[in-house]
Amino acid sequence: MTSGKKTKAARSSVAAARSSVVAKKPKPWGTIIAVVAVLALAGTVFGYAYSQIADRNAKEQALAQWNPSEENKDPSDKIAGVTKREYAPGKHVDAPKRVAYDFSPPFGGPHDNQWADCNGVVYPTAVRTENMVHAMEHGSLWLAYNPDLVTGEALDKLKSRIDGQPFSMMSPYPGLDKPISLQTWGHQLKLDSADDERIDQFIQSLRRNQYTYPEVGSPCDNAAFVDNPAPFVAEAPGPDAESMGNEAESARNNPAAASSTAPSSGS
Repeated sequence: MTSGKKTKAARSSVAAARSSVVAKKPKPWGTIIAVVAVLALAGTVFGYAYSQIADRNAKEQALAQWNPSEENKDPSDKIAGVTKREYAPGKHVDAPKRVAYDFSPPFGGPHDNQWADCNGVVYPTAVRTENMVHAMEHGSLWLAYNPDLVTGEALDKLKSRIDGQPFSMMSPYPGLDKPISLQTWGHQLKLDSADDERIDQFIQSLRRNQYTYPEVGSPCDNAAFVDNPAPFVAEAPGPDAESMGNEAESARNNPAAASSTAPSSGS
């Protein structure tokens, strides 16, 4: 009996010792902290993603009014500062022949037989104007900027709107009288800031707007041109340049409609 009592007492002592060891074992704070950190990071990532989606949806809703439709063929009519002209399409010239354009940059009129590649191309150097005008005849938007006035962050903001976007092209335009000039066929908007909300409004309204450009369905790709773009010519066109004809005369006789743009003697 005594032996049994001792054995039972010994077992109780061992159990108590084990319980004491378990009770004294430290909590895994490292694991807890790691789990909390992962959860916090996941919350931050989710919150950021949600914020980005919300911002994008808000932007799309804000731009919805600038979507062209059968009932609203030219939403740019509501954008302050837009200059509009009617230009006859299809009149071509062969390089190196120039065109005596009525605006600088031009946004319609006679143009080179070859169009500039306009599928989301950001040209690093100035491009021959006559080729850019042909691309606009195909429905493209041309974002021109003064390289002496637009640099750094402002330039990056403009590039982000064009790079890789279909029917879009961008290039420096030496001597431009404003920092930024947006063109589509028959439309132009000159601006001072890359943060101006009218940039997105103009793009939404007019890029490949089937109601505002003449050659609907024409392509923008031109790999041969983008690999070797025709260079910009700064000198004023000579007496042998192609005339704008009655279109230019109409513009001169209606100066009120050109309040945001001055006639050009160059390019």
